[in-house]
Amino acid sequence: MIEIVVERNSNHTIHSFSMSGHAESGPYGQDIVCAGASAVSLGAVNGISALCNIELDVDMSDNGGYLRCTVPSHVSGRVFEDVQLLLEGMLVSLHSIAEEYGDYMTIAENQGGE
Repeated sequence: MIEIVVERNSNHTIHSFSMSGHAESGPYGQDIVCAGASAVSLGAVNGISALCNIELDVDMSDNGGYLRCTVPSHVSGRVFEDVQLLLEGMLVSLHSIAEEYGDYMTIAENQGGE
């Protein structure tokens, strides 16, 4: 199962997100849940890099199955708003996948104090 955890600051903005596990909804190379979740999350990370000209702090396993991304603390103003919009869009897409394939993916959102 893919477990997604979104960490939000006290102002409800996304501070970080992590994805771990494998959906195992189909044979290797044909797992559409894993492929969809990976495409959405990596697309958001790449979109932030290309469109906002910043790099998220990324930790990823070499063999797949783990991704953690954190918004750097120095990001502010309009760029921060754009990053948040792209991350919220990612989350909408992930929720759409989870609605259809809830047996293979969970999403939890935690409210932090930062």
